[in-house]
Amino acid sequence: MKNNLKMLTVSLIAFGIGLTAGNYAVSDVPSNFKVAVVDVQQVVASSPQVKALKDEQKRKGQELAKFIETAKAALDKEKDAAKRKALEQKYNKEFNAKRDAIAKTYETKLLSIDKNISTIINTNAKNSGYNLVLAKGAVLSGGVDITDQIVKAVK
Repeated sequence: MKNNLKMLTVSLIAFGIGLTAGNYAVSDVPSNFKVAVVDVQQVVASSPQVKALKDEQKRKGQELAKFIETAKAALDKEKDAAKRKALEQKYNKEFNAKRDAIAKTYETKLLSIDKNISTIINTNAKNSGYNLVLAKGAVLSGGVDITDQIVKAVK
């Protein structure tokens, strides 16, 4: 019984401290605090850099498909099992190297584009006097939508 009373007392004190701290944190927000929201998916979808990267990936995918067709044709021509296995290993190694190089290049370019878009969002927000920028999908209501400004700046 004493343990239950102590637990209840500690819980009530913790709740009171949490409630007070939460109210204090909210009360410190200045009246001129400006919040912006950005539809990041729309910005990314309209980015010429992203479109160019997608086109490049498609082209490289087609190149890999041609490589596979060429390798398959060469393997079909080889009748000797030992030579065929060696050739298959050679083509697998080449394919993996090409695939890994494409993936590494893609990742590097994607990170660069992401950094560029983030920089544009931050610069635009600071220049427009916004204190906080949130992804539009994370906000139920409120904030000024600056997506169109960002889309124009990214192009």
